[in-house]
Amino acid sequence: MFVDQVKIKVKAGKGGDGMVAFRREKYVPNGGPAGGDGGKGGSVILKVDQGLRTLMDFRYHRIFKAKSGQNGMIKGMYGRGAEDTYIAVPEGTTVSDADTGEVLGDLVEAGQELVVAKGGRGGRGNIHFASAKNPAPEIAENGEPGIERNLKLELKVLADVGLVGFPSVGKSTLLSVVTSAKPKIAEYHFTTLVPNLGMVRLDDGRDFVMADLPGLIEGASAGVGLGIQFLRHVERTRVILHLVDMSGMEGRDPYEDYLKINAELKSYDPSILERPQIVVASKMDMPDASENLARFKEQLANDHTLAKQPEVMEISSLTHQGLEALMLRTADLLAQTPKFETVAEKELKQAGYYKFEADEAEAPFTISRDADATWILGGAKLEKLFKMTNLEHDESMMRFARQLRGMGVDDALRERGAKNGDLVRIGDFTFEFVE
Repeated sequence: MFVDQVKIKVKAGKGGDGMVAFRREKYVPNGGPAGGDGGKGGSVILKVDQGLRTLMDFRYHRIFKAKSGQNGMIKGMYGRGAEDTYIAVPEGTTVSDADTGEVLGDLVEAGQELVVAKGGRGGRGNIHFASAKNPAPEIAENGEPGIERNLKLELKVLADVGLVGFPSVGKSTLLSVVTSAKPKIAEYHFTTLVPNLGMVRLDDGRDFVMADLPGLIEGASAGVGLGIQFLRHVERTRVILHLVDMSGMEGRDPYEDYLKINAELKSYDPSILERPQIVVASKMDMPDASENLARFKEQLANDHTLAKQPEVMEISSLTHQGLEALMLRTADLLAQTPKFETVAEKELKQAGYYKFEADEAEAPFTISRDADATWILGGAKLEKLFKMTNLEHDESMMRFARQLRGMGVDDALRERGAKNGDLVRIGDFTFEFVE
């Protein structure tokens, strides 16, 4: 089974907790703090594996968790850092956040890696908090929480040339003749339900990858038929071979088919029509094909809405007519055509421009009020500080209170009307507001 779109959940490991400990050795009076730091949590990393062709493995394994770091120890000993968790994905995988839609990366090269969930850093032990005023602190940090997120993986096949056209126009047959690929071929629509790839090797030493992509029908960009499942795979191609059936055996108008396919490509991504496209008149061995081709070319010449007249080449996969000329012309176009940006690459570039501004605009904390009049504190930064606070030691709690005051939480609560004795809650932890 070919699987080209899945959703998975990843969770990085938490950092190990810092230790509160003191040096207690004979003949060493006032040994001082000796609590070690926690180890870093493991990250979750996607890595391209050339041996994979689909996302099939993710149908049965959708949750990936990295291990947490080891806690700090006595005598200033650090906890062991956890190993990263690697997830193998095929070439051509686009990764995005399933909740926000943000594109995180485009994995197109063998061995390429992408950190999708970073492990938390280890908490500091009390050895770091000693000062002249407090030489024996009972303060230690808990480990930083690991990132947790839902991901959407989309596989877009890596092919130089894409074969597009209505069902049964001869795409699979052409691929089977010019490459060693063995796609399923039959006399009914939608024989091809998954993309098939093959390598074309020319006598002059040039080669390129060609993809036979599932047939389009009108409304595909809106999800009709195979719909978006096909259009995702045309994004990476640099040259498009647009096959049009000239036999007329199904009573179809070749010119109308040509316009409808281009309309679907434009609806999905207008930039697709900017790449070189050869109109391939297929099944030219049939009786009425020459007459239909002449009419097709006449309609093209009289259509003034076209930006430029497309190049038309005629073939017959059955008799091998025109195949060599078509492959040579395709290789020439590839040699002079640069790589085009995919939708994912465009989004990544735009995210790079605006990410700093978005991060700056994010509020460090939020304040709301529950139905029972309890004040609720939230916000990513505040919640992270709370999770890293060791609640077992009073000095750690006092340090957290100073951090809240420094962030402006006390002043903000007063402005909202908080009074002495009011209850304030962070997660499951509740305390009193004190003036």
